[in-house]
This record gives sequence, C-alpha cells and structure tokens, in this order.
Amino acid sequence: MRVVFAGTPEVAVSSLQLLLDSARHEVVGVVSRPDAASGRGRSLVRSPVAALADEHQIDVITPRRLTDPGVLDRLRSWRPDCGAVVAYGGLVPPGLLDLPTHGWVNLHFSVLPAWRGAAPVQHAIAGGDEITGATTFRLEEGLDTGPVYGVITETITATDTSGDLLGRLSESGAHLLLSTLDGIESGELTPVAQSGAGVSHAPKVDVDDARIRWELPAHIVDRRIRAHTPAPGAWTTLDDARIKVGPVTPVTDAVDEDGVNPAPGELRVAKRTVDVGTATGPVRLSWVQPPGKKAMPAADWARGARLTDGMVVR
Repeated sequence: MRVVFAGTPEVAVSSLQLLLDSARHEVVGVVSRPDAASGRGRSLVRSPVAALADEHQIDVITPRRLTDPGVLDRLRSWRPDCGAVVAYGGLVPPGLLDLPTHGWVNLHFSVLPAWRGAAPVQHAIAGGDEITGATTFRLEEGLDTGPVYGVITETITATDTSGDLLGRLSESGAHLLLSTLDGIESGELTPVAQSGAGVSHAPKVDVDDARIRWELPAHIVDRRIRAHTPAPGAWTTLDDARIKVGPVTPVTDAVDEDGVNPAPGELRVAKRTVDVGTATGPVRLSWVQPPGKKAMPAADWARGARLTDGMVVR
C-alpha cells in the first residue's frame, strides 16, 4: 500500500523504519510537527521522524496544523491508500479522515479503551497498572475511540520509568502496526468496536504534574517519579531551587535513633545515601540534578551542597 506516515518523537521512529524496510508498503510522504528550537543557541532542529524521512529522501511536510492551507492538496498528491499515525502530536481533522482509501490507523500505547489521551504510559505507571500494551485502531472524530484492529500487551515492572516502557512499546508496537497494515491490505483484518467498559483517560502531563508530593505514601511517590522520568522530569525544591529527581526506592532502614521515620520531605543524610520522608516512610534517592548542573548520585549532591539531617525539600 501507499502509506502516509504521521509522527514526531523518537518513540515513532521504529514504526517508520519498519515501514521503510517493508517490501509490501511504500511510504509516500511524512507529516511531522514543525522544527523546534533546541539547545543553548535555540537553533531549529528537525523532529526525529522528519530527520529519518530526510535520510531516505521521503517528502516531508511540517504544518502547524493539518487544517493549514495547502495540507489537503499535498496529501492528495501522495494518493495514499492508508495513513499511519504514531505519536504525531496533533489531531487529524474530520476533513482528512477519509482521504486515504483505508483511512488512518493509529498506534496508541495502551490497551484501549484504557488510557485514552496524550500520556497513556505515564498514567499507567502512576496508576499502578501491572499490564499495559499497544493498540492499533482506525481514527475517527472521537479521542482514541475508533474501532480496534489489534492489541499487544506488556508487563510493567516495579522499576519501569515511562522512558523504559515507551522504549519497549515503540519496538513491539512497530511490529503491530506493520502487521495491521498487512492485514488491511490483504482484506483479512476488520476493526472491532471498542468496549464501553473500562474507559479511562490520560491527559497530557505538564511540568506542574511532575512536582513530587512528599506527603503521599511512599509507593505513590515512587510510581509518580517513575511515570515522569525522563519527561517532563520529576522535581522538588530546596531553598526555592528546583531540583530534578530520578527514580527512588522505598526503604525501611532510615528511622532515627528513636525509631521515628522522617517527616514528609525531611532529609536523612548518610555517607552513601540520601533518604526523604513520605506519608508512610522514607524513599532513597538515586540521582538528582541541581539547577545548571548535570545529574549526579544523590550522595555526591548531598556532600557538595553540605546537606544535613532535618533539611526539607518541598
């Protein structure tokens, strides 16, 4: 089939690469988000998907919105049999949904109808799910409500960050997307309507969502930090300075000499460890990143900042 691919971040690269390597499908064009400012010089950088398309000399468009003038004509000129969407970062408007002969197939990183929305992996980890996965479905006007072509599942481990989990799902999901397109081309695959039960929503996660709430139980603090690692990055403050915090480990051996756990946000500093109190007991920091510095082991941070027992992060 002639396929238009819409995607933007690194997590979509595996899917595009698999389609480029496919003998059955031809990627006739790529849609990606506009080049974004990056680095200290704020120079414009291509998205990972657009950069890969450039390497393969595939036609790329980067509109701000798919309703922008000229987008419809450009898509029509590619004469697509199907559109494939992986983490594009924008909505396909109603006027474009039926443009490809077989519509648009979206690869979504959850087992729908669970976690419809922009941040399914982050919400699955934060919510304590043990199983997640990926789904291919046909786009319609509703948000992630379209009929399903295929599903794979993936176990969420006790130490998974959203980056870890997305890395695995990007690879297994790419193969699901390819097999879905194969099935559509052969006529052997028909989408099935989603269940009305088990619907949950995963809105976009922003920086404020990633602030650590030390007053929550330790296992919730652990989940939320892993959910926001690496992006947007879990953080807390010490003396009004914002500090990024890596994954933590709930511990049971950080009580003081009277057998009392530290209060929420209270630091317990030892030679090789730094623990922080929560509502139910302390967690041990792995790495931190102070403002303007690279990430470092928590104990190195404590020595350099001259941290002492009883100081509080908020």
